[in-house]
Amino acid sequence: MEQRFITLGEFIIKKQEHFAYSSGELSRLMNSIRLASKIVAQKVNQAGLVDITGAFGSENIQGEEQQKLDVFANDVFIQTLINREIVCGIASEENDEFITISGPNNCNSNKYVLLMDPLDGSSNIDVNVSVGTIFSVYRRISEVGTPVTQADFLQKGINQVAAGYVIYGSSTMLVYTTGNGVNGFTLDPSLGTFFLSHPDMKISEDGGIFSVNEGNFNQFDQGVKDYLDFCKDDTSKKPYSARYIGSLVADVHRNILKGGIYMYPGTISKPNGKLRLLYECNPFAMIIEQAGGKATDGHQRILEIEPTELHQRVPIFCGSKNMVEKLESFL
Repeated sequence: MEQRFITLGEFIIKKQEHFAYSSGELSRLMNSIRLASKIVAQKVNQAGLVDITGAFGSENIQGEEQQKLDVFANDVFIQTLINREIVCGIASEENDEFITISGPNNCNSNKYVLLMDPLDGSSNIDVNVSVGTIFSVYRRISEVGTPVTQADFLQKGINQVAAGYVIYGSSTMLVYTTGNGVNGFTLDPSLGTFFLSHPDMKISEDGGIFSVNEGNFNQFDQGVKDYLDFCKDDTSKKPYSARYIGSLVADVHRNILKGGIYMYPGTISKPNGKLRLLYECNPFAMIIEQAGGKATDGHQRILEIEPTELHQRVPIFCGSKNMVEKLESFL
């Protein structure tokens, strides 16, 4: 079978034996994410035609104004997972606390919890910029058959059994890893089917792009400032290109494909940065490492950080290995 005709469903089944805890549950979980992402993609593509853009009128736990699409995507993913009774717990960037799932079929016996940012970059939807969904899957550490606990969600990133993202842009792509490489699937909207379009994705060791909000330059640590000066003034090669969309999924996705470094450092006003360890940094760190890159908070590997709270923030620098290591030499 030619690669361009391999569907996501076929790929999941084909690769299931490579998953250490293969029991069919992870395959069902991925199929639920596939379904929810198609529903969200359809709604994203209707932006401007239906009343789905703009603010919802409330704030999330981080004090950020929720967008209508934030709430819609959050509800779609949660309901899809609950209805299929696959996971025993869900944590979302949009919810204050984690959700315990205990349906009529005793979901407490399920083995996995899912953490997600249901619609990253949603404030950009009004201006037709790519947005995305980020997700992360762990095996529970509490006793099977009992309700999930917060400890099930506060696990180091190295314990992830799967991570991925969906980018809603000029096309809709689902990219994920179960620890055996990274693969990308593009949605054919005429068929409603994801096809393998980017097998075994790799990020080059060197890149030519740096992505950071330089509007915060004066608030960065001196080491970060020095690295940015190096990127712009390096006389040993052509200076790097600055590319910053302001939508995390879009920025990191581009750098995986083209090579580069994404940076969201701490600042004087926000020393821990803006991005959440559990919902954004850990899943992207797993994906980046599986693609051959590197992810750090500037001092330690992202995947080794011990979480202490559900909505914990950390700085992140991730992308092409040599670029990240060059940055570290400045810190």
